Amino acid sequence: MLFHTPKFQSEMRITHLNERLESHQRFLAGAAFPKAEQKLLAKNQEKSKKLRTKDGQRVYVLDFKGDIQASAVEHLREEITVILSMARAGRDQIVLRLESPGGLVHGYGLAAAQLARLREAGFHLTICVDKVAASGGYMMACIAQEIIAAPFAVVGSIGVVAQMPNFHKLLQSLKIDFDVYTAGKYKRTVTMFGENSEEGKEKFEEELEQTHQLFKHFVEKYRPKLDVSIIATGEHWYGEDALNLKLVDQLQTSDAYLLSLLPTRDVYVIQSRRKMTLAEKFGLQAAQMAGQVALQIIPTLEQKMQAGLAQLSRRLPEFRDPTL
Repeated sequence: MLFHTPKFQSEMRITHLNERLESHQRFLAGAAFPKAEQKLLAKNQEKSKKLRTKDGQRVYVLDFKGDIQASAVEHLREEITVILSMARAGRDQIVLRLESPGGLVHGYGLAAAQLARLREAGFHLTICVDKVAASGGYMMACIAQEIIAAPFAVVGSIGVVAQMPNFHKLLQSLKIDFDVYTAGKYKRTVTMFGENSEEGKEKFEEELEQTHQLFKHFVEKYRPKLDVSIIATGEHWYGEDALNLKLVDQLQTSDAYLLSLLPTRDVYVIQSRRKMTLAEKFGLQAAQMAGQVALQIIPTLEQKMQAGLAQLSRRLPEFRDPTL
């Protein structure tokens, strides 16, 4: 189900997972099961629907695929705002399927703050990690009351890193000066093109250490059972090791976890995305049309080429491959 209005630059898709699964089950049963089993399936589906209606609990599923800038936070904040305005705190549950290797501190700090809104409003938040939740990704994951990770998912990497090339010696060899003018002693501690002083390097490292301390305190706040002195080394862990260190609470894929919820709860996936502009829509349609035309033309060209080669081989028998 897709909703959008002309006034806004985004659209939201709502998928009822229970209905989608039941539809697939009926399709498979109709193709492969005898009539008696089809009737039994229909009966069981009706029982499950009544149970869900009686229980009345809903699960809202969100997705976050993080890049270095955490740009998906723009959609996440909109989805969370909708949930906070409609869902029932203390009764409905939120599940976030998270995948991120981390990135910029301020981007992931904002993303984590969005998830904190859910906890502060009284919602139970479960985060599922199928592939990776490292560094800034784990900063987001630790907000949840429960973290579920696939057996080979990568979690942890609680550390801070900064890399910067320096071209000062190259510019010096080319007799090029590079001047930096600042107001404030530490406005610019290190630079890519100028000569970096030891004092500037030390200040930059101090700032990194301060950020690391903030990261550690943040993790301690939301997962007090963690021994931060062991896990805040910048290392990452898989499966059983992550579970033993209490970085995660359970080993399971997001698919298995959501499937376990479907018999008793209505599960809805909420996805917002930027609406395509008219130009983008025309561009996509043009690309699709070009692809369809190519699919029609290529076989005809292949047939003509094969016919031409066959005719050429008949005229020049001496060039035929004897193994053909």
